[in-house]
Amino acid sequence: EVQLVESGGGLVQAGGSLRLSCAASGFTFAEYAIGWVRQAPGEEREAVSCIGTSDGITYYADSVKDRFTLSSSSDNGKNTVHLQMDSLNPEDTAVYYCAATYGSSWFVGAMDYWGQGTQVTVSS
Repeated sequence: EVQLVESGGGLVQAGGSLRLSCAASGFTFAEYAIGWVRQAPGEEREAVSCIGTSDGITYYADSVKDRFTLSSSSDNGKNTVHLQMDSLNPEDTAVYYCAATYGSSWFVGAMDYWGQGTQVTVSS
């Protein structure tokens, strides 16, 4: 069974930081790009950041570049992706979903697997 389990959301003041984690299981981690998609109230989903787990290449949307950092780790069969979010602003408020796509087609419509989502709220 494929599982993407997010953790680490919450409430933070503008300028603060949060770290999201996604524990992935049930599929061959190295064959997928995995990362984060967010959806703000009334907005479409935005593919924020991903990492190719076989080559380590990362992608960031312009809206988060130089503020967010994505990393991945594998330890004793446990595969985890972390999103370090710094210099947060109220526009970053959204539900953040961990998502995975086979290969490297990183856009919302291409995702094969989704997590349940975790709320991030940034107060001004």
